Amino acid sequence: MFENQSILVTGGTGSFGNKFVPMTLEKYNPKRLVIFSRDEMKQWEMAKLFGDDPRVRFFIGDVRDRERLYRALDNIDCVVHAAATKIVPTAEYNPFECVKTNVIGAMNLIDACIDRGVKRVVALSTDKASSPVNLYGATKLASDKLFVAGNSYSGSHDTRFAVVRYGNVMGSRGSVIPFFQSIRDKGTLPVTDDRMTRFMITLEQGVELVWHAFEDMAGGEIYVKKIPSMNIMDIAASVAPEAKTEIVGIRPGEKLHEQMIGTEDALYTYEYDEHYKILPAIHDWSKDPFRIKDGVRVPDGFTYCSDNNKDWMSREELRAWIAANESKIGKI
Repeated sequence: MFENQSILVTGGTGSFGNKFVPMTLEKYNPKRLVIFSRDEMKQWEMAKLFGDDPRVRFFIGDVRDRERLYRALDNIDCVVHAAATKIVPTAEYNPFECVKTNVIGAMNLIDACIDRGVKRVVALSTDKASSPVNLYGATKLASDKLFVAGNSYSGSHDTRFAVVRYGNVMGSRGSVIPFFQSIRDKGTLPVTDDRMTRFMITLEQGVELVWHAFEDMAGGEIYVKKIPSMNIMDIAASVAPEAKTEIVGIRPGEKLHEQMIGTEDALYTYEYDEHYKILPAIHDWSKDPFRIKDGVRVPDGFTYCSDNNKDWMSREELRAWIAANESKIGKI
């Protein structure tokens, strides 16, 4: 798929990029893999991991800067868009900055990719874009809509856009598992609400979903991985079984349960063995056999939420995962 191709990853020094780059280099041997981000220190640290690998390049830039994107996309075939302002409280208190990166940045990238002749673009989304209640989710919903519509916006150009949507990544920086680990010696873990549930996905699964999107996309699809759920109390008990819990209340903009597919999307959603696919409502693309392939329409009123999930991760399974990934948790 990526053989002899040039790939650019926006926000490439984040958790996703740090997993996508080595996995893609090993499996597909691309011609070039360009890391586009604005943090020079993170780029310097990441560069040390790849030594003198001539396939890996680093490019300082910001998706807010359209001219810099035009330069970075020279002779690029495929783009993974991972750059975002994504911490919910940060977005709530810095709304202008969140919109500049998540919405204006998406517009800049779409324009630049079309004008530069990029073939395929896959943008990373979030469960918070489905029926959003916080600014981060609202900006990512706008971003998703922009990338879907980009397929008609590109006109006669060959550039095609798709989106992948998943929830919190297990063990990534800022997520609940490393946070609980960092304070478990205190004997008490703060829990926002004991009813709260979350989807559980690994970085490897996220990368594989992006790979699948590149292989499968016709343009405009939103791919949603089938993954298990867990209750927050079970997560706490898995990380620190001896610790007590203290209910502290839901933070501004936080949901009780994660949602990846809402009832409004059910009309355009198809089910597959390992994922769902939300097809575009515009241009009757949701009826296109080339986009549907072997999918089966979900029932009217269908939702995919962390509390109504059919698949649940047990405490034992999470403890086994933590034991196998102890050295990586919170590092990426």
